[in-house]
Amino acid sequence: MKLKKWISIFVLTGVLCSTAGIASAHVTVWPKTSTTGAYEKYTVRVPVEKESNTTEVRLEFPEGVKVGTVMPTPGWSYAFENDSEGRPKALVWKAENGGIKPHEFMEFSFVGANPKTAGSLAWKAYQTYADGSVVEWTGAPGTETPASVTTIEAGQAEGDGHDHGTEKAAEPQNPAASDTPANAAAPAPAADKNGTGSTLPLVLSGLALLLSIISLLRKRQ
Repeated sequence: MKLKKWISIFVLTGVLCSTAGIASAHVTVWPKTSTTGAYEKYTVRVPVEKESNTTEVRLEFPEGVKVGTVMPTPGWSYAFENDSEGRPKALVWKAENGGIKPHEFMEFSFVGANPKTAGSLAWKAYQTYADGSVVEWTGAPGTETPASVTTIEAGQAEGDGHDHGTEKAAEPQNPAASDTPANAAAPAPAADKNGTGSTLPLVLSGLALLLSIISLLRKRQ
């Protein structure tokens, strides 16, 4: 009985772990944090959560993001979707050789220009499977199919002169300026040398005079 009980516990644990793995296999966009006005390389990570190949991925651009450059992905074609004014509003990747198999994932990259105001970007994605089903990753955070979110933080203001001031303060590499202390210190040894040269004759003269006095005193004794 105890053996059957432990087997049941292990089986249940395995099922729960596998279910958690499937539930967490969301389509996500990286990085999760960027800055205002930056030209960011974004990567769409697409895992397969079914026993069917993923054959198409569609990603809508959040408002304020401008995308015009895409990294080619072997085995996949891509195309832009434009809005009524001819501006790109989404990217669609389609598999050419079977797509993404179960228990695998792929990444698709592009460069986007961030908006100039801080906030959050919700990336709505649509994952199409070979069996015809489509998973819409468009929900709010915490739902079963949430849209991936990137936080846009305020970047450093351009033209404020802060960096330039720092660079100038750390710049003193002027050879003339660096030579000045050495040149200023150079006379000190010369002064010592001259002082030693002019003092030596005086010392010798004093010793000679002292010897003469001692010799004179001895003779008188």
